[in-house]
Amino acid sequence: MRLKDNVALITGAASGIGRETALLFAREGASIVIVDMNDAAGEKVVGEVESAGGKAIYVHADVSKGADAENMVKKAEESFGKLDILFNNAGISHIDDDNAVTTEEAVWDLTFAINVRGVFLGCKYGIPALRRAGGGSIINTASFVAVVGAATPQLAYTSSKGAVLSMSKELAAIHARENIRVNALCPGPLRTELLMKYLNTEERRQRRLVHIPMGRFGEAVEIANAALFLASSESSFVTGSTFLVDGGITCAYTTPE
Repeated sequence: MRLKDNVALITGAASGIGRETALLFAREGASIVIVDMNDAAGEKVVGEVESAGGKAIYVHADVSKGADAENMVKKAEESFGKLDILFNNAGISHIDDDNAVTTEEAVWDLTFAINVRGVFLGCKYGIPALRRAGGGSIINTASFVAVVGAATPQLAYTSSKGAVLSMSKELAAIHARENIRVNALCPGPLRTELLMKYLNTEERRQRRLVHIPMGRFGEAVEIANAALFLASSESSFVTGSTFLVDGGITCAYTTPE
């Protein structure tokens, strides 16, 4: 097993990429700290992990709050003795996120609170735990839009993911000699609730698909597989990377007319 005896904390683990990653990491031998605000869904994932023979706990946390971020790391160490893998995956894309003129300040602030401050706080409290464990892997969920922007206006989201990408690179440089690797995982368009709430008609889906060389949306489990590589010792010489898993969209992306 690729993560045997490891302890992994995953935010936003009640659904989507986080859920698939929790299940995969558990199958690969890791003990899982499932962090979310949806208690019922989070506990359900714990049950799924345990039913498959794995170990998991659920911690309720708003990642934008320092006390919650500190507590989730504390619970990981109290429950499993250490922390080896920190997957700062929680994020939002607000339905009212648009261009600079029409996006409300409250939408901007909420998006940055969760998508950027949440990653910062995860690292703020997670890095000392990784040091205590002798090193480890931090994976921060960014996005392909951090590299190329988005054709459909979503300025707060795109800007927040750009911040995650640059934060990850600086953290990687700072902590490389502490045996702490930091990588930005950049998914392309996925068949998840987060994206499909925008692409809610066939016309809208086709407008996005035309830019993806593979001709389909990605699946959450495909991002989980990439996270597994970044979490495992197989990526021992990988840090500070912009790890794109995007069906080729960034090599062929253009803004529609």
